[in-house]
Amino acid sequence: MRLLPATIGNEYRGSRVAFSFFILLTVVTVARSLVHIVAPDGGAQSIATIPLDSFTANGAATVVHLFALWGLSQLIVGIVYVLAILRYRSLIPLLFALALVEYATRLALTWFKPMEIAGTAPGGLGNYVLIPVLAVMLWLSLRRRPSGDIAVR
Repeated sequence: MRLLPATIGNEYRGSRVAFSFFILLTVVTVARSLVHIVAPDGGAQSIATIPLDSFTANGAATVVHLFALWGLSQLIVGIVYVLAILRYRSLIPLLFALALVEYATRLALTWFKPMEIAGTAPGGLGNYVLIPVLAVMLWLSLRRRPSGDIAVR
């Protein structure tokens, strides 16, 4: 099964479009993670529009710390994506599936556990677009190219 390969190697036989999109997803994941780790507010107020200035100092510091921890988690995922691109390309369909689950769950959590924000965060809108795009990319990554077309190595 291509979603869970019997052996993990560097051969990817899915769509080149999906492979290119996976590279873009990787760059965005790593960049976003670094913003959450390095930005003074972790991106909580400046990007996610969480009104930190209405929190107590300790409350705001806690949110910033949680954003940095989230950034660390995203960085680890981004490193796994980089490893897949460089050495373990047979995992790309599985990583698309996991990304799809992650983003769909993020969207569900915004409905079940809403939080106060001052505006609309780019990621909030992006989830609505990214979820169907990830579903298509997963499908394209699982489709085998014609035998005459060489695999991405």
